[in-house]
Amino acid sequence: MNILILGATGRVGSQIVTYALHDRHHVTVLVRTPEKIQINSENLTIIQGNVLNKNDIVRAMHGIDVVISALNTDGTTTLSESIPLIIKAMENEGIQRIITIGTAGILQSRTTPTVIRYQSSESKRKSTRAAEEHHKVYDMLKQSTLDWTIVCPTYLPDGEREGQYRIERNFLPEGGMKISVLDTAEFTYRQIESSDYVQSRVGIAY
Repeated sequence: MNILILGATGRVGSQIVTYALHDRHHVTVLVRTPEKIQINSENLTIIQGNVLNKNDIVRAMHGIDVVISALNTDGTTTLSESIPLIIKAMENEGIQRIITIGTAGILQSRTTPTVIRYQSSESKRKSTRAAEEHHKVYDMLKQSTLDWTIVCPTYLPDGEREGQYRIERNFLPEGGMKISVLDTAEFTYRQIESSDYVQSRVGIAY
């Protein structure tokens, strides 16, 4: 497959690049700082650009089968500002499948299932700013025509790859406290060949 990975220099994104190249897929990354990509592979295309630049997004989408976004909030509005450009470019190119990394904060609350976790007593986080950014992405994907999946990890330490974890549609697995970067990246990457969670959020934790 031809896979476009956004956020490829981040902790989760860089692992997804490694998994995809290992399986001989062709990977395109759109990055502001190409020097941060320390991989040499004939199956890797590096495009220098910015996800907030419409032309860069359009350029990166050519010939792509599936988009994986591991963009994080970084204390900015990059997520909510880039997703409309990504959705529009995908719809124009006829690309249906997008998998994004969200946060457990945008899953449904177990204590109050009519609301989202970060808006309920279930969330222990003081700041909701990152969750609000991810919530905007969720709302925009829901309104799109795309086959989207939002992977929603809880606390993300580096840790080892365990290969065993719990997943649940729209909720965080009960009592889930953490999930490693490597396992989150693996589950996210596996969704390129799965339609189990199309148009769903997926909670993931040990």
